[in-house]
Amino acid sequence: MPWNMKDYPESLKNFDPLVKKKAIDIANALLAQGYSDQKAIPIATEQAKKWHEHASKEEKSEFRDAPDPQKSDRHGT
Repeated sequence: MPWNMKDYPESLKNFDPLVKKKAIDIANALLAQGYSDQKAIPIATEQAKKWHEHASKEEKSEFRDAPDPQKSDRHGT
């Protein structure tokens, strides 16, 4: 099931909003590629944490200002 910033996995509830947004975006892309929820969530969480750790202030600012992930977003489909 795709997610958005108001409806997301319980495991993301205490994350920094930017990390949560990135994790949702990554997880939705993984779901579109056929991953199960159980596999997409931990992969997306780990990748979002790494992205946040290594992204520049500019990258973070651009992503913060980008539209929030939506359940209806298309990821290469």
